[in-house]
This record gives sequence, C-alpha cells and structure tokens, in this order.
Amino acid sequence: MVERYAREEMTQHWTQEARYQAWLDVEKAAVKAWNRIGLIPDEDCKKIVENAGFSVARIEEIEAVTKHDLIAFNTSVSETLGEESRWFHYGMTSSDAVDTGVALQMKHSLEIIIADTKMLMESIKKRAIEHKLTLMVGRSHGIHGEPITFGLTLAVWYDEMARHLKNLEETMDVICVGQISGAMGNFAHAPLELEEYAMEELGLKPAPASNQVIQRDRYARLATTLALLASSIEKFAVQVRHLQRTEVYECEEFFAKGQKGSSAMPHKRNPILTENITGLARMVRAYAMPAMENVALWHERDISHSSTERFWLPDAFITTNFMLHRMNNVIANLTVMPENMMKNLNLTGGLVFSQRVLLELPLQGVSREDAYRIVQRNAMKVWEEIQQGKPTINEKGESLYLNHLLNDSELREKLSEDKIRECFNYDYYTKNVDNIFARVFI
Repeated sequence: MVERYAREEMTQHWTQEARYQAWLDVEKAAVKAWNRIGLIPDEDCKKIVENAGFSVARIEEIEAVTKHDLIAFNTSVSETLGEESRWFHYGMTSSDAVDTGVALQMKHSLEIIIADTKMLMESIKKRAIEHKLTLMVGRSHGIHGEPITFGLTLAVWYDEMARHLKNLEETMDVICVGQISGAMGNFAHAPLELEEYAMEELGLKPAPASNQVIQRDRYARLATTLALLASSIEKFAVQVRHLQRTEVYECEEFFAKGQKGSSAMPHKRNPILTENITGLARMVRAYAMPAMENVALWHERDISHSSTERFWLPDAFITTNFMLHRMNNVIANLTVMPENMMKNLNLTGGLVFSQRVLLELPLQGVSREDAYRIVQRNAMKVWEEIQQGKPTINEKGESLYLNHLLNDSELREKLSEDKIRECFNYDYYTKNVDNIFARVFI
C-alpha cells in the first residue's frame, strides 16, 4: 500500500497535466522577468499571471493540426487571455519552455528520490544497530570465510547508500538549470537579465551557456546516478535472496498471514519482493544508455533526444522511487534468524578460525609457508570428513578442526593447547565492531 502511494506521488510529476503546468510556470516566470525589466506593463503581467491556463484536451486537438506541441500549448493558453497574450512566449524558443520545464519536473522528482534514500538509510541503520553483534559467517565466492556480524553487513550497505545520497545531491545541482536564451542560445532577442530573473523565480540556476537546448550530459548524469543507485538496491536484494535460500535460511522476507507462495506447492515462501527489485534494476540501468547517447546532438540541436526522454525520464524516476520503497519495506520487516546464522557459522567444524591459527605461528618464529602448510593440511582433513558425513562436533564437544589441531604434533611444538583453544573465540572477530560503527554512523 505504501509503495503504491509513493508511486502515485512520483507519477503526478510526469502526467501530461504536470508537463504543461511546468511549461506554464516557466512562461509566467518569463513574463514576470520581462515586467521587471520594463517591457511588459504591470496590468498585462498581472492578467497573464492570474488568468493564463490551458486544457490538455484542447492542446491535443490543436496539435493534431499543427504537429507541434509547444505551439499547440501556446495557442491553448492564448485562448484564456485577451490582448495581453501578445506577450506570452515573447522572445523565447520552444526549448526555453520545454527544457526549463523538464528541469522543474526533474527537481521535484529528485527531491522525492533523495527523501526516499534517507528513509532507506534510516531503516538500514536501525537494523544494523539491532544486529550489531549478531554473529554470522562471512562468505567469499559463496564459501564460508570468517565470522562477521549481520550488523556489519548492514553497515556496509548504509555506507554505500551514503555515497549515493551525496551523488544524488550533487546531481541535483547539475540538473537544476534552465534557459531563456532564444533560438540559438545567443540572447539575440532577450537580455541575460531576463533569464537570471526568471530562473530566480523558478528556483533554478541559469545555464552558463546553452545553444537551443540544455546540454544532455546533465540528463545523462541523472540517468547514471539513478542506475548506480538501482544497482546497489539490487545488490542488497540479491543478498537477501541468497540468505533466504532453504539451505541457508538466515533471513527471510516477511511472510504475511494468508500469503501464498506457489499455486502448486503450498509450502513455498519465496523472496518475491527482492526478485522483483532485481528485475526493476535492470530496467533503470537500461535507461542510462539512451541518456548517454542523447548527449551527441547535431549542431545546436536536433530532436533525436526528445522521444527517448518521454520514456526514460518518467520511467526511471517512478521505478527508482518504487524500488526504494520496496527495499525499505524488505529491510524494515526482514525476519532475521540468529540461531540459524550461528548454526551455519559452525557448519564447517571450526574451519572459520583457520587464519587465526595461521597468524599465531609466525609469532613463534615459523615461516608463513610452513604455517600455511600446517594449518591447511588439518583443514583439508575436516573437509574430507564433512564430505563423509562425519559430525562437525565430536563427543567432547570440540569442533573437528580444533581436534585435529590439538593432535598435530608439529603444531603442538609451537603452540600450547591453551593458545590453540584461544584461537577459537568469536569475540576476537567482533572486537572492532563498535569502532567500525563509529566511522559509518557518524
């Protein structure tokens, strides 16, 4: 439900009504600027600002004849005015209204994305603090490595999102520019002050230089920023999907009462939300390509960019907005299973402590090559016994790996039993968690 309302909030900025309203806002700002300069009389300015309006249906009717959307828009607006309509769109070209209007749409939409990003960061932070010391196994190549905590996993996600937030805020500065520089961007028919006054009214910056359009590297920056953000959201989703696998089962998407997972298999509880996020991320990344290809236009402009932007701009914003809310829902309601995390951590019979033993031997004068050989040969015995189905804990309550190390005469010449047992201590791996959190959650 929350995801739907969020999508509706974003969508309203990309309707035909919103598109034409953005144009009208730009045109009114230009009228006010001309009035400030002294061209348009106060009374005419007042009439235009208060009375200018449009009808989407009427614009479409006119465009069917003119084959030009901005001219159809101007005609529709002029029909709501009197003689003062002669000042409407004065000294402007189509892209002055269109591109500056799109800047307003992008600005409002990116404000939503930034707010959504902060929302997700707060949910990640809350769960990270909750599970700061929840032990789990760290994996590389999908294989058990060493003990970590689930909180550390989430801290990495938070830090990544913080970079995206910074990138989004910097991108906001890049895209919030407009222009009223005329047909070729040479200000032949309007002074620079007109543009400056109009942009001040709209809350935008004047493009330092433009031709007939705002340069599309700005749009490409936006597209790649959203694509990177979507890729990280997918990264988090993929991790949840892996952790929900039956063989792992350390985390699970919240499964509501009455929810069904499969039409054929009543037992199924599938990671449908995060799978959906993976698919949506592919779409957002795909939009980056046409945005980058739009950077190269003929001379002062062509309209090859226009058709693609009608697709990718609203879709990229709406999809990213939806992904952020869906991922926030996943994180906030994620079922975490510390017992299964500990069970999996012990799955390899103590092998996760191998590096701890390895690092003790050089302290006793053993070369790294010999230390690695001693530690590895005992580890390989454990792997073989696991393959044979041997219990990972013996009758004494000792892990397979600890037992093999204690019975290795070469190792025992260098390390005492107490020192070896000391290596099998989970606290060793969590001693710096607080310091890491202090660096991340500042």
